[in-house]
Amino acid sequence: MAKEGVEKAEETEQMIEKEAGKEPAEGGGGGSHRLGDAQEMRAVVLAGFGGLNKLRVTRKAMPEPQDGELKIRVKACGLNFIDLMVRQGNIDNPPKTPLVPGFECSGIVEALGDSVKGYEIGDRVMAFVNYNAWAEVVCTPVEFVYKIPDDMSFSEAAAFPMNFVTAYMMLFEVANLREGMSVLVHSAGGGVGQAVAQLCSTIPNVTVFGTASTFKHEAIKDSVTHLFDRNADYVQEVKRISAEGVDIVLDCLCGDNTGKGLSLLKPLGTYILYGSSNMVTGETKSFFSFAKSGRAGLIRGVVDKLLALYTQKKIKPVVDSLWALEEVKEAMQRIHDRGNIGKLILDVEKTPTPLMANDSTETSEAGEEEEDHEGDSENKERMPFIQ
Repeated sequence: MAKEGVEKAEETEQMIEKEAGKEPAEGGGGGSHRLGDAQEMRAVVLAGFGGLNKLRVTRKAMPEPQDGELKIRVKACGLNFIDLMVRQGNIDNPPKTPLVPGFECSGIVEALGDSVKGYEIGDRVMAFVNYNAWAEVVCTPVEFVYKIPDDMSFSEAAAFPMNFVTAYMMLFEVANLREGMSVLVHSAGGGVGQAVAQLCSTIPNVTVFGTASTFKHEAIKDSVTHLFDRNADYVQEVKRISAEGVDIVLDCLCGDNTGKGLSLLKPLGTYILYGSSNMVTGETKSFFSFAKSGRAGLIRGVVDKLLALYTQKKIKPVVDSLWALEEVKEAMQRIHDRGNIGKLILDVEKTPTPLMANDSTETSEAGEEEEDHEGDSENKERMPFIQ
């Protein structure tokens, strides 16, 4: 398997070199090209804060690595709920638009900036990026780039950093999860929820209570100890099983769930509110604002531990579906509707389905202000590729 991974890296590196000056077919799905002396790339651009119609795929000048940065030929990008909040401008110190969204990606090292050590051209990596991830090429500081195992796919690698680092930090760095404890996690079928469930399984005798939409229960029932309908009275169900409540509550929903979660918390328990996917007003902080605050060493240590667990086959990212860059609006609609089980991935090399390509500028503009409508049948009929 290791040999296969190395061969893939070499093959892709050769492809990069061959295509560097090649014009792609009109409307094609990949490859950079040159206009005069400027080399360009495809990227998702957010023209302004608002609805889905603010997103489109266009060509931009390809970045070059600065001192201490790596240039990565992107293969896959992660899509998170924070990206929907960025689209609406509901974050602290929102950046100026137009901008390229996205905070995590995976790919192959294409160039090294000055003073970069420990990496070579052709290395398979995943990375945190301070925006700009949803593009064919990104440049990011070396301290936020991590080599990936040879048997980890690029889609798995793009699904790994944000979800698993967030889950690990909450469980072990904040809540101090130990043997015999109990955890309540909302949105158990989402990317972070599945990461939480997997990490809890690495500690003996941890009881995991999860809430999720009923249509997800069959797919995720084996990942948690007890699973409840997120719209039902799960408080009484939890108390029926554990009269004292739970040691840790991980709440990404807030609203009415905050009071319910606090009522279930044991004395001296830990309640963590994160993500706030039901928030429609107010500001929240991006993960990268934490990562930039002198914590790069801490995060690298966490990533090393997580990759060791992956190598030991104890954790594995759950990928819900793969989408072309041109299908980003439909992908965002799916995560907004909570239709995903695991992570949504933008596959940079994927060719959009004809329906997606033709409809990309006419996608319904569902905003987070509207009531959640899970299980949109039209959206499911237009699904590109579900793993």
